[in-house]
Formats: sequence, structure tokens, C-alpha cells
Amino acid sequence: MKIIVIGGTGTIGKAVVKELAQRHEVIVAGYKDGDINVNIADKKSIEAMYKSMSNIDAVIATTGTVHFGKLAEMKEDDYYLGLKSKLMGQINLILLGLPYINDAGSFTLTSGILNHDPIILGSSAAMVNGAIDGFVKSAALEMPRNIRINSISPTVITESMDIYAPYFRGFVSISSAQAALAYSKSVEGAQTGQIYKVGYL
Repeated sequence: MKIIVIGGTGTIGKAVVKELAQRHEVIVAGYKDGDINVNIADKKSIEAMYKSMSNIDAVIATTGTVHFGKLAEMKEDDYYLGLKSKLMGQINLILLGLPYINDAGSFTLTSGILNHDPIILGSSAAMVNGAIDGFVKSAALEMPRNIRINSISPTVITESMDIYAPYFRGFVSISSAQAALAYSKSVEGAQTGQIYKVGYL
């Protein structure tokens, strides 16, 4: 298969690339680095990425930005950051990518644990993750040409605990390699409309 990993230069993305490159042709798309550059918050950038490729079997998104902050101090623009980047950025990968992906291809998005198991400062992430998961379950009902769609909802990643440990006290972390297996399951399996919860207690 020919697979695009958007965010393939990040912590989870690198592990996904390593896992899938053993068996498939993998194209790494990153904001600044990678085989091709893309800004998922910019629809024109997404369109340009798709137009530069052909014969795409799978699209994986392991990227997107949200703002972490105290609820009493959050502003509308703080929420819009996550809405425009992680939520609509990933949704636009679907909407703009449908004409370019092969029959029976797949899209795999990334949400996260915080809409299921929230933390202090995480209201934006929880909101966006919940919206992604809801979109995936609904969009699966209408995907054309036997195209599949799933989302991966991992807990905190072990390699990132040096940064995030203070926010995730009591959470069990998983390695990026463990998370990558869920992306493999989504791409190489047959399920659709699934939310793969990885590392939940």
C-alpha cells in the first residue's frame, strides 16, 4: 500500500512510519520536515499535498494542536486553536482527500484519552477529541467506495512523559511503538467507524 503519514516527524508519527514502512510505501508529511510539507490548518496546503501525489491507499493523521489552560482563563481564541488545527485540520484531510484516495482505502485520525478521562487544564483537548471520535463514527456510515475511517485514542505517550507527567498523575503511559500498532490495525485491518482506545485502564 501507499500510505501518507501526516505528522510523521512527531513522536507517535515516527513510530507509525517505522511500523508500516516494513511492509508498505510510506510518505512522511510534516509541517517543516518530511518527504512533503503540509499545514493541516490551511485547506490550500492540504489540497496541494494531495495534488502532488497519486494512487493513495491510506491517510494517517498523527498531528494537531490544542491549547491547555485553566478554564477560568480560557478565551474563545484558545478553543478555536484546537478547532481549526486538530479538529477541522483532520476533518479537512477527509473532505479534501476523498477524491484522491483509492477505492477501499482508509483514513485514520488521532483523538486521545482526555474526553474519556479528563484532566485539569484539558478542556480544549477533551472537546476536540470528543468531536473527532463522534465525526469518525458518523462519517463511517457515509464513506463512499468502501473507504474506511477510524480514530486512534491513545493515553499519554511514555516518550513525552518528561513534559506531560505533571498533568497525567496516575495515568499509565504507553510507548509510541505500542500506539503505532493501533494505526497498523486501522490501516491493515477491515474495521471502520472504530475508536481504538490504546492504553486505557
